Amino acid sequence: MFVVGNGRLITHDQINPFFHNGAVAVKGNKVVETGNTEEIKTKYPDAEFIDAKGQLIMPGMINTHHHIYSAFARGMTSSGPAPKNFMDILENLWWKVDKNLNLEEIKYSALATYIESIKNGVTTVFDHHASPMSVKNSLFTIAEAAKKIGIRTCLCYEVSDRDGMDVLDEGIKENTDFIKHYNLKNQNMIKGMFGMHASFTLSDESLKKCVKAMEGLDAGYHIHTSEAIDDLEDSIEKYGKRVVERLNEHGVLGEKTIAVHCIHVNDKEMDILKNTDTQVVHNPESNMGNSVGCSPALDLMAKGINVGLGTDGYTSDMFESMKVANIIHKHVKADPSVAWVETPKMLFENNRKIVSKYFDGNIGVLAEGSAADIIIADYNPLTPMNETNYNSHILFGLMGRSVNTTIIDGKIIMRDRKILSVDEGMILNKSREVAKQMWDRM
Repeated sequence: MFVVGNGRLITHDQINPFFHNGAVAVKGNKVVETGNTEEIKTKYPDAEFIDAKGQLIMPGMINTHHHIYSAFARGMTSSGPAPKNFMDILENLWWKVDKNLNLEEIKYSALATYIESIKNGVTTVFDHHASPMSVKNSLFTIAEAAKKIGIRTCLCYEVSDRDGMDVLDEGIKENTDFIKHYNLKNQNMIKGMFGMHASFTLSDESLKKCVKAMEGLDAGYHIHTSEAIDDLEDSIEKYGKRVVERLNEHGVLGEKTIAVHCIHVNDKEMDILKNTDTQVVHNPESNMGNSVGCSPALDLMAKGINVGLGTDGYTSDMFESMKVANIIHKHVKADPSVAWVETPKMLFENNRKIVSKYFDGNIGVLAEGSAADIIIADYNPLTPMNETNYNSHILFGLMGRSVNTTIIDGKIIMRDRKILSVDEGMILNKSREVAKQMWDRM
């Protein structure tokens, strides 16, 4: 048993959201109690004490949409023409990167990305993977990396038609094999979803195949939805219906499904998302970088749709994603009063709801019985901090690299910026080596 205390404690528990000098008592992988430091220390005198030294204590961050496969694109140069639109980006970058990944490179992409996530205070990652020339065992390879490091993760493989029917069938099998292996196990660290790329890379026959393969499996789908106008135009031209309508008619939507982006959706589609209780994930930095438009995330939330926050592989820093989500909607709506409430709700409330569809233990909150996913961040506020304004302090005062200690499932994974579960230096050296090998092939 241990106690993390002597810090400003944000619990995200509505009953006791903030303590000026707070502590969290942990036994096994669960939070036993939160409260004032001296009271908790007195109550648990034999527990190891982890001194936050006046820093900020809060629940670990959750990323509900990431792309581990994109890791080795960082720093890579391209000899092709500069992309002019979203399809150029896919065809000349991402679809070349994913085709060149082998299992060793997938392993080190995962290890490096999970390390970076932990160093940014992220304790749970939902990933959407693609490696069409190395489909078999790709998810299992990533899962082994997650286990080695000690991070909580939910994985899926991105099925699409773009590499032929044999590769599509391999992707379907990888998803279902992984779901059967991990979702039925009595553990709370690794789960599976059924991944699909997007409507415009899946025919009706392929969608039917995917849905058929999911019969009897307790999982949802994870699919890019109306990310770019190309996706919408393709659906209308080929099928005479909008993307959300098409996915709904095929039985893809539902409470365990993540429809990523949902930028080019209309009111009717929003109603479908609401009525099917489908989860939506907003990825503001990626959307801006790909020039695909601004998600109507605020309108979706006003409809009662659960909208979470992810990074889409753009970064592993959820504090960064929070900052951009806060300003993009102000910019697009030309209204400085918006997004103050919705942005922290996406990150701290709605991501928790998405996680709860797959993992037990009230993840993303520090309260009796919740999962012991805790971070300590180096932050000494220059103005008063309390239960009414701590989201403003997080928004303007913190970044991922402020985090110096990360605890996941009751285990200290990083302490004083040092990863304890693996040799970070060795992994990054090897990561650079295999990334160079991939670059040379490309």
